[in-house]
Formats: sequence, C-alpha cells, structure tokens
Amino acid sequence: MQQPQPWDIPAAISLYNIDRWGAGYFGINEAGNVQIFPTLDTSTPIDIMDLVAEAKAQGLSFPMVLRFQDLLQHRVQTINKAFGSAIEEFKYNNVYRGVFPIKVNQLQEVVEEIMLAGEAFHFGIEAGSKPELLAAMAIHRDPESLIICNGYKDSQFIQNALLGTRLGKRVILVVEKLEELAQILAVAREVGVEPWIGVRVRLMAKGAGKWALSGGENAKFGLSTADLVVASETLKAAGLAHCLKLVHFHVGSQVPDIGTIKRAVREGARFYAKLVKMGHELGYIDCGGGLGVDYDGSRTAFDSSTNYSLQEYARDVVWNIMEVCDDEKIVHPTIVSESGRAIVAHHSVLLVEAFGSIEKERGVIAVEPKDADPKLVTEMLEYKKGLTKQNRMETLHDAQEAKEKAQAMFDLGLLELEAKARIETIFWQIAREVVQHSDGMKYIPEEVKDLEIALADQYVCNFSVFQSMLDHWALGQLFPIMPVHHLDVAPDRAATLVDITCDSDGKVSKFIDLQDVRDTLPLHRLVPGEPYYIGCFLMGAYQDIMGDFHNLFGRVNEAHVFLDADEPCGWYIEETLEGSTIASVLAMTQWDEAELNRLMKAQVDAAIKKDLMRPAEAIRLLNSYEKALKGYTYLSFTNGTK
Repeated sequence: MQQPQPWDIPAAISLYNIDRWGAGYFGINEAGNVQIFPTLDTSTPIDIMDLVAEAKAQGLSFPMVLRFQDLLQHRVQTINKAFGSAIEEFKYNNVYRGVFPIKVNQLQEVVEEIMLAGEAFHFGIEAGSKPELLAAMAIHRDPESLIICNGYKDSQFIQNALLGTRLGKRVILVVEKLEELAQILAVAREVGVEPWIGVRVRLMAKGAGKWALSGGENAKFGLSTADLVVASETLKAAGLAHCLKLVHFHVGSQVPDIGTIKRAVREGARFYAKLVKMGHELGYIDCGGGLGVDYDGSRTAFDSSTNYSLQEYARDVVWNIMEVCDDEKIVHPTIVSESGRAIVAHHSVLLVEAFGSIEKERGVIAVEPKDADPKLVTEMLEYKKGLTKQNRMETLHDAQEAKEKAQAMFDLGLLELEAKARIETIFWQIAREVVQHSDGMKYIPEEVKDLEIALADQYVCNFSVFQSMLDHWALGQLFPIMPVHHLDVAPDRAATLVDITCDSDGKVSKFIDLQDVRDTLPLHRLVPGEPYYIGCFLMGAYQDIMGDFHNLFGRVNEAHVFLDADEPCGWYIEETLEGSTIASVLAMTQWDEAELNRLMKAQVDAAIKKDLMRPAEAIRLLNSYEKALKGYTYLSFTNGTK
C-alpha cells in the first residue's frame, strides 16, 4: 500500500481525512493518538487513549461507546447561533425555535443534555410516537419552547398531547392525514381545550440520497393540496380556523444538496403564505429534518456528504422564507427545524478492539521447491521467480490459469491437499507482487484493482455491526473509521473489518474517501498480545437506537465524558453504563435466568449420579455457567485488554 513519504502526523490527518469530517472536534496529537476538542477549544484536548485507560480502570471492556456531553451541548448552541446570526443578518422579523426530534436518539442522558443546552434558546422537542411523547412531556419544562407531535396518532396520543396544552405547554399536533383532524377535534371537545394544530404538506420538491423517498408527493406522511383545502374548510366550519398554528414539511433525512433544501423551503413557505391568506392565524413554519452531516468530508452532494455548511443552511432557510413572505406581503413566521442528526452525530464514538486478522498471503506454508513437487507447483514457482514489472500481467494470467487447473485437479482427486495449499500460497504471493509493481502507474487495470481488494486483510473486531452500525449494514451508510492510536507510524496493511456475529454480512467493507468510496481501510499490522483499537466516529444519530440483537449481542458499555478545568487532565468520566448482560438479552427472548440455572443444575446433578463428573468439578462448572449469565455478551480477553 503506497504511503506519503515521509510519514508524519499531517500525513495521518490527510490519509484519514480527519481534518474535514472531524469539523474541528477531532484531531491527532504528536503521540499518534486521536484527540477530541468537545467545544472546539484546542486548549482543552482529550487524548482518547487516556480516556480508554480510565474507562478500563473503571471496569469497562470493549466494545464501548464514548459520549462527549460538552460536544453535544456545543452542537445545540452552534445550530441555534447559526439561525440567530442569519436572522440578524437579513433583518428577519421573527425568531428561530428549533426542536430536537427524539427519534434520532431517545437515550435519556442525550435528551437531557440537549434540553439543558437549549434552555437559553427556548429549544424544544419533537415526538413521533406515544412513548416518545410521554418522555418528551416529562422532560419539557420551558413554556416558550415547542413540543411538536408528528406521526400517526390515536385518541390516547392526542389526549396526552392536550394534557400538555392544559399544563401550559406549547404542544402542536401535526395532522398527517385528514382523518386525524376530525379525531383531534373530537378529543379536544371531550377534554375541553382548544388544540394547537399543524398540517404537514406534501411537497413536489424531493430530496436525493438514501432517504429521498421520505419526501415528495408520494411520501408516507402529509396532506395533498386538495387535503389542505378540506382541512381549512373543516376548521372554519368548527369555528377553529385560528387553531391552525403551523405548516410542516419534510424533504428527507441527510439531504446532501443545498439546492434541494432551497426548493423545498420556498415551496413550503408558499403553502404557508396561502394558508394565512385563507384566514388562518398561523405563526410557525417547520422545515422538518434534512440538515446533513458531512460523514466523508468531501463537501459534495454525495450521499454521505453535504455540499453546504450549517451556516449556509441557516442562511438559505431564513432568506427563502423571508423572500416568499415578503412577496406575499405577510408577517414573517417563527422558524422551526427538526435537525437531529446534525446535533447528535458527532458526540458519540464507538471503540472496538481488533483481536485477529485473516491474511491471504501470511506465508504459513513453505513454498521452496521440492523434488517431489507436482508440475503445477513447479510452474507456479517459475512464474513467481520470473515476475517483473514488465511481464506482471502475463505472469498474473498464467498464475490464474494454474490456480484454476489446481482446483479442477483437486475436485477430481488428482491433487493432494498440501500441493493445493502451496499453489494457492504462491498465487497470492504473485498477486501481491503484481499489485506492488502497479503502484503509481497512470493506468491500473480493473483486475489488478480487484486483486488489491481480494488481498486485503480481514480484521476480526469484537463488536456486532447489526447492534452498533445498523445503517451501514441496512443502507450502506458510510461512517468515518480509523485507528485511534499508533498514528505516528505509517499503516502497512489494507483491511476490511468483520464482526463476531455468525452472519457473513457482519462486516464493514466500504469506507469514506474524498474521491469515491474506499474498499479497504489502511491499518497497522496486529502485534500478538498488544491491543489495537479502532474508532467509528459520528455514530450518535440513530445507531444507538436502531441496533438489533442478532446473535443476542446487546448494548455495549458506555462512558460519559465531561470537561472540567478543576481536574488535572481537564476532563472526567461522569458516568459509566454497563452494556447488556447475557441474562438480560436472553430475557428479551423469553429465557428466564432462574429457569436456565434450574435446568442446568438438574443436568449437573444427573451427571454426578451417573459418575460422569465429580461433585467438586460439577459445582465449579455450574458456578461458571451462572456467572456467565451475569456477564457481558461480547468477548473478553486475557492479554491486558480485558
């Protein structure tokens, strides 16, 4: 693998693109360790390896999630200040009142920090289900901030939302389909309170990328233009035209292109203006989600990137709403957005330990010539000996043909296992040399590129893709991934990551790159007995919540980190949360811990009676079983990484 020469910290920063996707929150120090700047203040760095040592001292093992709560607070402040700056710049005649869409990360610690950081900005919360609403109602304190209720609703959902209204909260029930409006009005009459109502409109404007289908005229949620007219007439007939307070639209999650956002905002603002002119006392326009995160740092309209900054997003939203409202000669509305991903993505880092590697040409089989070698082995050795830069492709083709012949002979029982092993070993050595000879050439054939991918190591990592990186498996979402230490040394291996589940899809084989998508990740060769840690960054949005329990690997250990100037190192771990135990994940699938212990004890007692084991041995094994049920679901090692 070709590396910049000479290797230094700037070379490491460039290779992993950390200066672009890191948004100033992540860097690499002179010791070669990743460091974190939770508030962008470079005078208060956190060395991630110091943090790992402290977490391990407090009893946490890998995999683990590190949450930087100050970074979370900083993101809330940053988005509110971006809108505040745009409003001031354009002399917009109203304010911004953002809400956090709780579906992006429902963890209590996360939501509490966001609400705390948002108090100064009257930052509210959005809920899309009954459990989310009940949590939002309990944590919401500020009478000036909003609770936005999205999603399909039943009478119980509506009744609890209206309870919030009775408590003096600004709760807005967003109508997703016409039938909901009648239900809201009926429940409101029963409760004896006038509801605040919003309508979600279906825009013609549609996003791009992996979540494009969540917007557009065929979207799952929202009212058509004809539905809006009927809704307006229904409210007027009920004498509640003044209860329509908000127009909501949503163009899609992780919108990569600012042009899409501009078109959607203008269209949504036009709907808002027309409804005002129809006699409704609207006051809020909700731009929904869509504010993207630049996962790969390319700053392009690629799925895993954005071709705009947060400040540009805020300026375009404010300007386009203002321009439409001025054109329609109506009062500027309060601007609402539901930008969850941009708030929580950066604050969470998943750390995994690579504990083994699978290499194609490790060289465990001797390939020196022997007198009794079959002809194919001799031929392969001659190909290897005669390989040059000039004849590399011809040699590769000859070696491929010989390897195929060897397989055919083995299938017919004409080739022994040892000979087949030697042929394959020599082939991969030839392949490696062909790739090396092609480095730096202006044109590299596709078959050589494919060889380079095939030659990549597989690093076996102690985690589950299905639990911790579900969007990568399900949607191909890219996340920044890199080693978090040894970065003062050039990586010498190209690898993919495989997890410890029994599923062949449990792997990460696509990685961020400025130009396209990388098929391999540069890593260092593993040293037996020494831990090697890999960080998966920008993991705070959705991954904490959407992970499944494939193979019954549960939630991972967590450490919550705060800055503190009074601490010698400038930070401390405020809380550690242990991940799922084996007993707890088994209980989710109806296995009772006490019953499991009882069943095993019965089998052990029977084995003792049959003299299959001695009593002392049996008790020891039974204790081990019971202890395992209370333990972590992931692997534990005894090489100092436990």
